[in-house]
Amino acid sequence: MSDETYQNELHFKSSSNILGIIKKFSATEKVVFGALVILAGITAIAMALRASDNFKVEVPAYGGTLKEGLVGLPRTINPVLAITDADRDIGALVYSGLMKYDGQKLLPDLATGYTVSTDGLTYDFRMRGDAHFQDGTPVTADDVEFTIQKIQDVTLKSPRRADWQNVSVKKISPNEIQFILKQPYSPFLANTVIGILPKHIWSSISDEQFIFSQYNVDPIGSGPYKVDSIGKDGSGIPTEYKLSSWDDYYSRKPYISTIIFSLFADSDKAFAAIDQGSIDSLAAVPSDEAAKLASDEAQAYIVLSSPLPLIFSAFFNQNQAKVLADKNVRTALGMVVDRSLIIQNVLLGYGSPLTGPLPPGMFSSSSDTVATGTIGTAKALLENNGWKQDATGVYVRKAAKNASTTLAFSIYTADSDDLRKTAQILANAWNALGAKVDVKTFSSSDLYQNVIRPRKYDVLLFGQQIGRDRDLYAFWHSSQMNAPGLNVAMYANAKVDKVLEDIRSTNDDGKRTADYAALDQLITADDPAIFLYAPDFTYVVPKDLKGIVLNTVTVPSDRFDNIADWYLNTEKVWKIFTK
Repeated sequence: MSDETYQNELHFKSSSNILGIIKKFSATEKVVFGALVILAGITAIAMALRASDNFKVEVPAYGGTLKEGLVGLPRTINPVLAITDADRDIGALVYSGLMKYDGQKLLPDLATGYTVSTDGLTYDFRMRGDAHFQDGTPVTADDVEFTIQKIQDVTLKSPRRADWQNVSVKKISPNEIQFILKQPYSPFLANTVIGILPKHIWSSISDEQFIFSQYNVDPIGSGPYKVDSIGKDGSGIPTEYKLSSWDDYYSRKPYISTIIFSLFADSDKAFAAIDQGSIDSLAAVPSDEAAKLASDEAQAYIVLSSPLPLIFSAFFNQNQAKVLADKNVRTALGMVVDRSLIIQNVLLGYGSPLTGPLPPGMFSSSSDTVATGTIGTAKALLENNGWKQDATGVYVRKAAKNASTTLAFSIYTADSDDLRKTAQILANAWNALGAKVDVKTFSSSDLYQNVIRPRKYDVLLFGQQIGRDRDLYAFWHSSQMNAPGLNVAMYANAKVDKVLEDIRSTNDDGKRTADYAALDQLITADDPAIFLYAPDFTYVVPKDLKGIVLNTVTVPSDRFDNIADWYLNTEKVWKIFTK
């Protein structure tokens, strides 16, 4: 008998023996045995699956819907005309530009790359050939040229016109566009993030009808999301925008398939909606409301925050309040300011303290380290320089011919809750030091027209919005001391002027970093203002939203910079497939 025959016979006999044994089982024993066999099978499968899971990882999956709240009504979802946050938020998803932001970095988007001439005046962009608008029409240099010309059109009064006022645009070929500047301006690249309009749609619309076009409310762009539907109430007013990820998007498709923007007439209604769960997310939430929402850990949302490049400071007008022309006075006033008190009591923790003119974390500026003196050292500084307290405790300095100067002035600011509270904290600290200080508040329009423009204030509590280009020229160059310039401290320093000009003209990142550090030191040494804080951008999002990173947020729509990385759904795959 061969080995193979023997083995087959053994296998047959063994099987027969097992079957024979099973046949001898009672009915109960057969049921128990069957159950054990099934249990053993299930256990084996479970162990196999568990072993398989050890070789799998969780990764983002496509799908899901994010319900976002927006306060206000979109009117011009158009990069040329957009002014409101609602316009910019939807536009950021529908449109795309030559470049895009990845945190602080600028990367090609509709462009594949660009070159800059050695004199810094000419920028050539090469465009990708696979980009289309959401109606299927290719995106070309014609569309870029048309968009910039519309921004430059005086009739349209585009809020972006100042960015492109001294720039010539020229189509070189269907896939190449050229910009020529009148003088070097290194932050220029930031302007090329502007969304591109489809010329074939907008070219037939006259300037007079441009703002009234239906495409302002039902836009067509080349971005990652397209408008799927617009919900309206009985009066025809939009109440909801449903955006779907666009399958033919030229770049990486976003994971989240649908974003629904619910529109609210006021903030209170939006806060109620997030609290009730009818929306998942809400941006630019005030600090008091953010603190309230963050305290409720049982809810399905969390509060994310990121410092805004919005620098709130107390600016000294040495021309109107002569007492503030004394640098020792300005320094002493700065010594007694408790920034942590403002951050905790006014911003409820949603802010960063500052001691310099640069946004938080920018180039490791002096703003990253906050140090203040004490009321004792401040008093000593004043008294060592001729100031003495009178019977009421207010400092006075005698001058020749029995003339005297009293340490007295007013704080001017907008009539908003956070600025009123901040101004009062400053006034309390300065009154405790020995100054005589009061607070004057104005409506925003009145403050600008009747206080800021004519420079009629002693101390102005005001915020400077620094753009993503980080250009501080308008705020500190001596040429900007008068309106419409924003040098509200009316600060003049030839060295600072030169540094600001150098920053604008160099494309050398290393030199620009050194220039910013020098700028920070020069301005803070002169005490033209007391730099206070930068508030946080706050964003309420669902706990199951992953992949979101709030890098540099200047306006709320910047939160969508990495929208392609956001995801709500996940799946498990073998590790080898994730590489």
